[in-house]
Amino acid sequence: MGKSCRVNKLCILCVFLALVSIATIITLWTIALTGGDNGDGTGPWDSYRLPTALVPAYYNVTLWPRFICDPITGLYIFTGGGSAPSIKSCWMQPETQYLVIELNSKLTKKQKYQLYTNFTGELADDLAGFYRSEYEEDGVRKIVATSQMHPTHARKTFPCFDEPALKAVFHITLIHPPGTVALSNGKEIDIVNITIGGASVTHTKFEPTEIMSTYLLAIVISDYTHISAIRIWARREATEQGQGSYALNVTRPVLDFFQSYFNISYPLSKSDQIALPDFFFGAMENWGLVTYRESNLLYDPVTSSNRNKETTATIIAHELAHMWFGNLVTLRWWNEVWLNEGFASYVSYLGADHAEPAWNVKDLIVLDDVHRVFAVDALTSSHPLSSKEDSVVLPGQISEQFDTISYSKPVFVQGLSTYLKQFSYSNTVGSDLWHHLQLAVSANDVPLPHPVSDIMDRWVLQMGFPVVTIDTVTGKVSQKHFLLDPDSNNMVQSPYNYEWLIPVRWMKSGEVQTDIWWLKEKHAVNFEMTRDGSWLLANINVTGYYRVNYDCGNWESLLAQLHSEHQVHQQQVTLAYAAPWAQLVDDAFNLARARMVSNTLALNTTLYLSVETQYMPWQSALDNLDYYYLMLDRTEVYPHMQVYYTLCISLTKDLVTPLFLYFKNMTSDLNCVPDGHTDQYNQVNAIRTACKTGVTECRTLTTAWFKQWMEAPQHNLIHPNLRSVVYCSAMEAGEEAEWEFGWSQFRNASVASEASKLMSALACTSDVSLLKRYLSYTLNSTMIRKQDATSVITSVASNSVGQFLAWDFVREHWEYMFT
Repeated sequence: MGKSCRVNKLCILCVFLALVSIATIITLWTIALTGGDNGDGTGPWDSYRLPTALVPAYYNVTLWPRFICDPITGLYIFTGGGSAPSIKSCWMQPETQYLVIELNSKLTKKQKYQLYTNFTGELADDLAGFYRSEYEEDGVRKIVATSQMHPTHARKTFPCFDEPALKAVFHITLIHPPGTVALSNGKEIDIVNITIGGASVTHTKFEPTEIMSTYLLAIVISDYTHISAIRIWARREATEQGQGSYALNVTRPVLDFFQSYFNISYPLSKSDQIALPDFFFGAMENWGLVTYRESNLLYDPVTSSNRNKETTATIIAHELAHMWFGNLVTLRWWNEVWLNEGFASYVSYLGADHAEPAWNVKDLIVLDDVHRVFAVDALTSSHPLSSKEDSVVLPGQISEQFDTISYSKPVFVQGLSTYLKQFSYSNTVGSDLWHHLQLAVSANDVPLPHPVSDIMDRWVLQMGFPVVTIDTVTGKVSQKHFLLDPDSNNMVQSPYNYEWLIPVRWMKSGEVQTDIWWLKEKHAVNFEMTRDGSWLLANINVTGYYRVNYDCGNWESLLAQLHSEHQVHQQQVTLAYAAPWAQLVDDAFNLARARMVSNTLALNTTLYLSVETQYMPWQSALDNLDYYYLMLDRTEVYPHMQVYYTLCISLTKDLVTPLFLYFKNMTSDLNCVPDGHTDQYNQVNAIRTACKTGVTECRTLTTAWFKQWMEAPQHNLIHPNLRSVVYCSAMEAGEEAEWEFGWSQFRNASVASEASKLMSALACTSDVSLLKRYLSYTLNSTMIRKQDATSVITSVASNSVGQFLAWDFVREHWEYMFT
């Protein structure tokens, strides 16, 4: 099963010679291999799913990346004992991505056969399958041969049974130029220099892998160097500058944590992580050889920010969690991606928190994941976590499953250890997890209103989430499907009529109620939730995946509490994150967008921020206000909106000025940064928002810092934490000279995180001609790497000046982008 291999006729591109030997166990599938059809003119090769009767046992794969012009192809089938049928013909079925082999006679049930083939294929720069990545080091152009098999690109590399449930053992051998190093999932067991056709090459053989899915296979050939036994691989320059040291320091405690958390030892003999110049995803959990974008694995203490540091820690934790949850135990089919991704996203915070306990990084799951998925899951274009298997068959449909919904709607797991142990080296479906959770629930006498499967199926098998409305006068509580656009026509049927079993944790006047109350119907009454002249706050700690609305009286009481004693929660209750008001602000703004409360109420939740210095509520408010700015600042089409836009800017300026002065006084005129992890984030918020809303002192400061750097390009004195906001502010206020300087620094940046900051900042300019030029660079991979093109377009679209430019650009060049 694979796409047709293209041979480079002009000898310009690198191509690879691959010799592949595949042993398979044959049971019942003989019709397809003998050329029979289904009786309707179609064959099994017209289906997008493989027949289940042909099972791979192991692959022997030898790959040799090199320059070559002539194709070498062949195909043979034989068996260890007796005779094997000869091959009558073979052909490609491009639509379903099959290589179909027609035999002259039938195969024998339960007999083992070996298929041998050799072929050539292009080592393209398309970031998929086995591909090439290029970079420049010390003035020399270098090439890395690397891979991205996930989710359906292993078939692009060699013929294989490319479905996650068809696990096999991989025996990998790589032939590569002397002076380079070859890496794969297993440990290197034999490295020798040999001569082939007069050419000196290095021959690296790897230990057999554990039985695993094709999408987890990894192959890299480079001249990289590494550090330590837990190997962090990177460009020589990056390694010499110590950019891999932090990743190394994080990996060991994260691995130790997961071994303890899952109660299962790390299953492999080695752990490699490698930073690649060109990589489409943020990272990929290939078993034993995890691949990353450089900006996500490498950390430079001189130029990287604390945000870069947190990104490195959490992404490493996410990928290493997959070594157990995803790799050791794997989803059966792509319709349940959340089995891999949702849990890895959740435990990545736990692993990072173990490695960096002073950060309190677990608090940030609400902002970084829950709020992010709320925004997508409240649309009619959302989808359930689990779909029917036959609804996800095309490669494009499989790729679509890897979205915010699958990553950021995590399930808390209590029966993980028994689940992982029972299904090690195998595949599962969601019901297997519910079964083991139920075993844990029963063993510990946990009171639940229904079995785990009944509760969880309602959250997994229907899209979206509810809004719970509490009337604190009558005690009436209700639920309904929350949609940001109340006029949207939701055509997706739900097996449960959009009704959920909802756990409600709540507090009254700062006092947490001891028992969780379950809302089990559309409407119910809980007289304990009457307000009695005080205030009530539900879904504390955001333990439930839903929004909350209240009667007007309770909203007024909550707003009064925000203004008078917003820190009462710190004195009376310990919460999973520092500011429950962050959730209140987010709920209010989104309820306003859904026309369930007034915009005035939503904006009133921000008024207390003039006396707030904590990161969580500020970030929640700014995320929501940014949406208002983006929608209102469309003066070309809606001039009357400028009045509302000006009012929003004025309101935010009044609120942020005290925060800006707070950090200015704390940090000696902003020449240093606070000690606290989230305080550092909020310092950035203060500067970004103050400059954006026209606080003169802020804009003067950032432009002066940037000008100082322009005058001495080799001495950038701007603190790494503040560079993103300073660069953007200076670009927005500056002219072509500032932009050209930023572009030159981006082109010459040797640290990926610094390049990323500059790349985003270049989109902040208000000069339309510069934005158009910047967009055009995304069509040229020598100017903007293919992996970064989407980020550049998105950044331009986030600039109110660039919204329509980006939209016109995407429409004009859609065919190129799609291809």
